[in-house]
Amino acid sequence: MKKVLVIYWSGTGNTETMARRLAKGAEEAGAEVVLTAVSGATADMVKDAAALALGCPAMGAEVLEECEMEPFISSLSQIEVGGKPVVLFGSYDWGDGQWMRDWVERMKGLNAVIDGEGIIIQLVPDEEILNTCYEAGKRLAG
Repeated sequence: MKKVLVIYWSGTGNTETMARRLAKGAEEAGAEVVLTAVSGATADMVKDAAALALGCPAMGAEVLEECEMEPFISSLSQIEVGGKPVVLFGSYDWGDGQWMRDWVERMKGLNAVIDGEGIIIQLVPDEEILNTCYEAGKRLAG
């Protein structure tokens, strides 16, 4: 059974809602799923996973959350994520999604295999974006 790791940081619950739907898609597609806030994630968990989903909303001037998610992403090496399928997701309040474009490029630099261009929604995820998350979870499980 393929292990899919879903790691997220959420301030308002929007990104957590997306993480839960993504995890549900992977689980219903037959994967063993570990869903955790970034505060509970470790590099060993990443190493052991066959596929990853990483979620974080845009913060400040369109950057990753700086106290937990940014240090975690900075700690990942090419060995830990190299060649693994990765879905990136998150919500934002203002701006145009630059934080996600930057994050996608950063993860590609670690040789992660990025699924699409990231899943983003302004503010509260609607049913359409939640379905997109669910389908992304299924792809990670496949």
